[in-house]
Amino acid sequence: MKPWRRPARFIMVGTAAAAVHWAVTVLAVELTGVAPAWANVCGWLVALVVSFIGHWRLTFGDRPVRPLRSALRFAVLSASAFAINAAAYALLLRWGAVRYDVALAFVLAGVAMLSYLASRRWAFALD
Repeated sequence: MKPWRRPARFIMVGTAAAAVHWAVTVLAVELTGVAPAWANVCGWLVALVVSFIGHWRLTFGDRPVRPLRSALRFAVLSASAFAINAAAYALLLRWGAVRYDVALAFVLAGVAMLSYLASRRWAFALD
């Protein structure tokens, strides 16, 4: 694979997963009235599935990795990134002067690079 393709695919899959995360969170808040912090958990859970499948098939599909091992590692990685996401989001919700949906978009963008590096070097590492 050409060197630029993997990061480009990661960005595409990550953008799709982030859009799903954001949309599920916003819909949960707007349609059900659930608190934004709890809606964020729902958004993350749905995006976790979208993200893993996309990265497993598209971003790292050329790597002969064991799917279950990669799925478990990716879940740990995603949960760690989500912990950072949730903490930063909670801080922005409490002390930021920005709307909840804008704050979430900012936080989602902030953890993307760390997620790429950890995915490439650990979650989807070659056996």
